[in-house]
Amino acid sequence: MEFQEIIKNPFVWGLALGLLVAGFILKNAVFSKLQLKREIKRIEGEMRDMQSHLNTQMKITATGNDSLTKQVEELKSQNENLRVTLAALQNKPDKAEQRQFRIQQMAVGAMREQAPGFAGAWEKALRQAEAEMDSAENGFTKLMRKVVPGLGHTASNAPEVHTIEGSSEPS
Repeated sequence: MEFQEIIKNPFVWGLALGLLVAGFILKNAVFSKLQLKREIKRIEGEMRDMQSHLNTQMKITATGNDSLTKQVEELKSQNENLRVTLAALQNKPDKAEQRQFRIQQMAVGAMREQAPGFAGAWEKALRQAEAEMDSAENGFTKLMRKVVPGLGHTASNAPEVHTIEGSSEPS
């Protein structure tokens, strides 16, 4: 058989065509495999970068949370110390006497305005003065004086008290 007869055979044409198609498929498979390997390497590199960034961010957040926690604990400790100190200072006998004197001074001023000479009015004025002192000690009145000037008792509208031989009496 000659070469021309072999070429004319349909089996040879089918085999050649099949090998040609198989060659294209093999070429495309190899090319696709190489592209996928490159893509996988790129994605793995991005993933390492993202993990590094995430670890750094988590360390920063943890450090910030730790410092805030320490600061809160310090402030709680300072607050408790200040509360104990305030309670101790308010329990001193001298402070209680000064407080009672201020309450009575405020009550005398209110008594003069409301009804001079009546015991019931005196008691009412005394209770009002105690309530004002309590709110001032709690800080609300003090805060309101800072926010709204002219609120509460000031030196201009405080009652006058004249001292005669160490005792305080209303004039």
